[in-house]
Amino acid sequence: MITGKNYIGNQLSSEGNRTYKTYNPKLNLENEHTFYEASDQEIEKAVLLAAEAFKTYKKTSGAKKAEFITAIADEILALGDLLIQTYISETGLPEGRAKGERGRTVGQLRTFAELVSEGSWVEATIDTADPDRAPIPKQDIRKMLVPLGPIVVFGASNFPLAYSTAGGDTAAAFAAGCPVIVKSHPMHAATGELVASAIHNAAQKTGMPNGIFSNLNSSGIEVGVQLVKHPKVKAVGFTGSIRAGRALFDLASQRPEPIPVFAEMGSINPVVLLPEATKTRGEVLAKTYANSITLGTGQFCTNPGLILGIKGETLDHFINILSDEIVGIEPSCMLHPNIIGNYENNKTHVLQQNGLSITAEYDGDLLINHARQTITKVEGKTFLENPKLHQEVFGPFSMIVQCKDAKELEDIISNLEGQLTGTILAEKEEAVLYDSVIEALQNRVGRIIYNGVPTGVEVCPAMLHGGPYPASTDSRFTAVGIHSIKRWVRPFSYQSWPNHLLPDELKNENPLGISRLVDGNPSQRKI
Repeated sequence: MITGKNYIGNQLSSEGNRTYKTYNPKLNLENEHTFYEASDQEIEKAVLLAAEAFKTYKKTSGAKKAEFITAIADEILALGDLLIQTYISETGLPEGRAKGERGRTVGQLRTFAELVSEGSWVEATIDTADPDRAPIPKQDIRKMLVPLGPIVVFGASNFPLAYSTAGGDTAAAFAAGCPVIVKSHPMHAATGELVASAIHNAAQKTGMPNGIFSNLNSSGIEVGVQLVKHPKVKAVGFTGSIRAGRALFDLASQRPEPIPVFAEMGSINPVVLLPEATKTRGEVLAKTYANSITLGTGQFCTNPGLILGIKGETLDHFINILSDEIVGIEPSCMLHPNIIGNYENNKTHVLQQNGLSITAEYDGDLLINHARQTITKVEGKTFLENPKLHQEVFGPFSMIVQCKDAKELEDIISNLEGQLTGTILAEKEEAVLYDSVIEALQNRVGRIIYNGVPTGVEVCPAMLHGGPYPASTDSRFTAVGIHSIKRWVRPFSYQSWPNHLLPDELKNENPLGISRLVDGNPSQRKI
């Protein structure tokens, strides 16, 4: 049941006097439910409940946390078709995408449940005492990862499930031992409330403390600003635009006690098309990239927005094929009128720059809120000299840069801002001839792809979803996979601490049977 209210711990609440509705972009109509924006008092109560819940939840065993996280996955599935249809009505995305994202969300939760159930993720490290060491006796020192405290997670517009209410940030925070306050995204508030109800039910069924989770509605920025500034909030997770992510980062940095903001922001995901690959597979690659650029109406953080090649007949042929292919693809609906409005505005701004030309743009009739896919091209020198051409156009848009030679190609890559991904398209043995180009790309991205497309982020331990700024605010961390848990913890050491007072992870007898680093050696043995 969708109420339009906020979850403040285990209670539904609607004290605020500001309301709003979500929007169906396909029907171009408001959806039926009215949502109540969280009031100042509700925000304060949610944070105080989370701080109180943290006192208990941080001590909760891995097995009990796993039970809770698994129950969330089960409760999401129990929502059935109501969740799917609500998702569709708020996004304009097809049923297959909705079910696929639900599967990914449930899979992420179950993976974190397995991680904390096993327990070795805490990186327990023990250096035993040596009282006979000369000239100074060695103390017993033991270290492990411990949770930070209440976490604020901002729902993402383009992933209402996998990067929102019970998405990767929330799942990782729960696994770490942190309560979560979600600032629900206004474009899919009903989807968010349904998922929030699943988390609430899971918490009730598994005996979690009141305040372990809250879901706050907001149509603007005010709720998010108050949450980030609250002294009891200890970290923030965000997926969205550079402007919004940077604003949150600055707010958090200006607090009396600054806190980390782990924001995944803009990326144009450069693709390097090397000459032999262009010559031998240009047509196939052009068709592949036409599909990648338009996938999901270009509303992926890993959309290939920039293609770099060396000028010549083979690159011209690639551009022609890509242009022909992309206009033959039927346009699809964007997530919201505001998003398509931003797409058109950003595209217009880029097209106004000198030296840029359109090679292809869908010119057929469009349904409401459907995007007109566009391919542009520009000379390498022009691109290098105009940073305005480097900005992300969120949607089915890509720019081809014609470099005069490998040196200019390398210079362009070196001068790009940080990116989530970079791709090398090369023939066998060709990549070794461009090692400096590849090295330059490696320095600007979080993930490098060989002969593939950047769209698609596998949820696995080896995945790095992040990159140098502004792809993310801290390139040392990933927003996807089990290692994303490290955003919500800090290392903590005990020195000369009585064994019976240590957490189980660090006790001599190793009651959890986890893998630990003991005196420099991996071990599961007792000490």
